[in-house]
Amino acid sequence: MGEKKRKAEVKPIFVFGKKNYKFMFIGLAVIALGFILMAGGGSDDPNVFNPDIFSWRRIRLAPALVLIGFGIQIYAILLNPDKK
Repeated sequence: MGEKKRKAEVKPIFVFGKKNYKFMFIGLAVIALGFILMAGGGSDDPNVFNPDIFSWRRIRLAPALVLIGFGIQIYAILLNPDKK
């Protein structure tokens, strides 16, 4: 018959290391938290004004968290996982 082909044990090659993915998930969590904090503050009745949309949490804290999350994402992409 024919020769048996051996399957070489091939490790999957990922673009990023474990450390990079850890920081990426942390960044995604911070971005999601920022968007969650931005939500709400509306009024059920369109004729009634609700001043909660201008709260400190929605105007300052939530956008800052989103920007920090994007900064963490950039750091995670640029991080060299091989460097110790």
